[in-house]
This record gives sequence, C-alpha cells and structure tokens, in this order.
Amino acid sequence: MSPSRRVLLRRRRLAVVSVLLVVVGGVGYVGATNLAPVPASAAALVQPVALTQPVAAPTWPAFGESAFGAVGFPGVLASSGQQDTVPIASITKMITALVILDAKPIGAGETGPDITFTAADVDIYYDVIAENGSVAPVVSGMVLTQRQAFEAMLLPSANNYAASLAVWAYGSVDNYLAAATTWLADNALTQTSVADTSGLSTLSVSSPADLVEIGKLVVGHPALAEIVALPSAVLPLIGSITNTNKLLGRDGVDGIKTGTTDVAGACLLFSTDFTVGTSTVTLVGVVLGGATHSELNSAISALIKSVQPGFHDVVLAEEGAVFGSYTTQWGDVSDIVAERAASVLVWSDSPITGAAMAAEVQLGRAGDEVGTVSFTIGAATPTTVTVPLELKHSLTDPGPAWRMGHPGELAAG
Repeated sequence: MSPSRRVLLRRRRLAVVSVLLVVVGGVGYVGATNLAPVPASAAALVQPVALTQPVAAPTWPAFGESAFGAVGFPGVLASSGQQDTVPIASITKMITALVILDAKPIGAGETGPDITFTAADVDIYYDVIAENGSVAPVVSGMVLTQRQAFEAMLLPSANNYAASLAVWAYGSVDNYLAAATTWLADNALTQTSVADTSGLSTLSVSSPADLVEIGKLVVGHPALAEIVALPSAVLPLIGSITNTNKLLGRDGVDGIKTGTTDVAGACLLFSTDFTVGTSTVTLVGVVLGGATHSELNSAISALIKSVQPGFHDVVLAEEGAVFGSYTTQWGDVSDIVAERAASVLVWSDSPITGAAMAAEVQLGRAGDEVGTVSFTIGAATPTTVTVPLELKHSLTDPGPAWRMGHPGELAAG
C-alpha cells in the first residue's frame, strides 16, 4: 500500500473515532442531565400575624368572693374579691356526692341500687333538726334508689340525707371524712377540707378557685349533672321536692348547688351553657357571701350576661389560606396553603401567635404535605393548634430542554 493511501486510511479512522466519541459523549451528556436531580426550591413563607381579642369586662358582684372558669379551659379565667378559704355551707354536699359516687358509681340515666332506710336514719333526721339544719322526711323501712336519695340530698339540700348516704357508702361518717380527705388530695383541691357531710360546720371550707374545679367535676359527671339540673322531683313517701337553686332555667343556668349559713352567707356554685360561634361554652362559676339569695341571684345573672361576650371563636386559618409559595428555577410556581380550616375558642384577650415552616422541595404533586403552621394560644398555660400545609399546584420536572441547558444548576442539586 502506498504511503498516501495509508495516510488516507489513518485519517478516516480518526474521523470515525472522533464521531463515535462525540456520539458517546452526547448520549452520556443527555443521560446525565436527564437523570440528575433537579435543584431544591426553598419556601418563601408568609408568617401569620398575632391575633388579639378585646379585653372582657365582667360585671362583678359588689360583695363577697367570686370566680369562674369554663370546661376545657385550665383553672380560673377571672375572679373578684379576696379569694380566701372560707366556709361554703351546703356547697359541701357536692363534695359529698362526688366522694360517694367514687365508691358507689352510677351512670347517666341509671338509678343505682336500692337503699333501705332504718331507724338509724330517722335518728339522723332528728339530730339535724336539733342542729337547725335543712332536712327531708325519712321513714324507717323506706326504700329509695341511690339516684332518688341523691335527689333528696341535693334538691332540697337535706343534711340528713347527706349523712345517711355517707354512712351507706362508707359505713360511718368518720370513714367518709377520711375518704373525702384522700379524694380532695387526689384531685389537687388543696384549699378545700370538710368536717361534715352537709356544710353546716364552719370547718367545711374551700376557695373560689377550688370550687370552680369542683363544679367542673360535677358537670363532667353524667349522672350528677342530670340531678343538679332538676328543678323538682317526686319521691316515694317523701312526695314533691323542689331545687333550692332558683336560677335554674334563667340565663342558661343548669346547676349546681346553693349554700346558706349565717357565717357563709348566701352562696351559689353554678353552671351555664351558651353558644359562641360553632362552640358550646360550659361556664362554671361561684359567688360567695351574699346577704340574701335574691341579691345573690341578681348579681350572678348580671355576671353571666357580662361574661358571655368575653368568649371569642377565632379563625386561625381558612382551608386553602396561603402561607407562602415555591418558585422553581425553571419557572414552576405553587402556593403553600392550609390543608384544612382551624379555629379556637378563647377567653378575653388571650394572645395568639403563629409560626409557619416548610421544607425545601424538588418536585411535588398538588396536595403533598410540605410543612405546618402552628398557633400558640395563651401565655400562662399555652395550648397549640397545628395545621398541615400543602402544595396548591404541582411542581413538575422541567424536561430535557431545560435540563440540557442548565447543567450547572443540576450539578448544584
């Protein structure tokens, strides 16, 4: 072969190899750019603004000590007066009822076991009369259900039935008092102590704060809540009995218990329900130390009316509310939105703050969860409501053209 032909063949081989290298390189480049991960996009977040409601202005009684709370809210929401530990008169019977139900439980609508009253119960009746305490009739051999006996104790506030039920449940009043002391400690009612079953003793004492918690326990007990809401009842041999709580049915009041002695004055532990937005508020309050029950009831009616506007149903997030967005380097855009609506019931000017957070994303479908927005309600004992955040629109792959045109961005990803 001539030298010129060998040169020609060599050039042809080089050309073929060059073409093959270009083809292989191109295929590799296309493959690499189309298989490489796309860069992540950071969220541009819109943080929720702090929410504050108007300050409530309760109309407090001009006498004694008062406080109120609400079921589902910790502790006392507001109070007036000294908030001392004081005699609580027949409100003591609510403790008696709760402690007896701890040993002899009954449920909603249940009557409980039959109780046969004896000559010993008749003796208790006459002892209470001698003390000038409130009573309901009792006859030796009489049979009442547990629920009926509770109605006799609580509606007309019969001291003799409080003592008879304590003996029935615990064997003696002393045994009952020991159980009550343990029960009070177990329920962290440290400002409450009982020296009898009825509250006639001035040593049966509590504070407004503890009484609010006791009221919450009462309305939370299905059977007891039914009994204290009764305006009247008819019992075997005893006949018709009437609830001493004259506020029942007024201003939504549906319980709980009156108390009256010369030392304690006119007292009422009460509950009432009302609607705020989509929520039902169960308010539990107590007013102690009134001169008369007429004065007391007027003051409580005014207090309830003034308290209701202090509760607010606050919208934290609407479904689909925007809390930020993503913008990809190849031009896709999606809002970051609330997955669901959320609201909260607050009292007075409870502060509400929020914080949104969302992860970096590369690709995602509409509806994918990408973060959360959390709201903190209150300051002293805060609660938290968290709402998931999701993509409103899909963030799709940029496609081959963008990928091959932006190898540097892919490498960074």
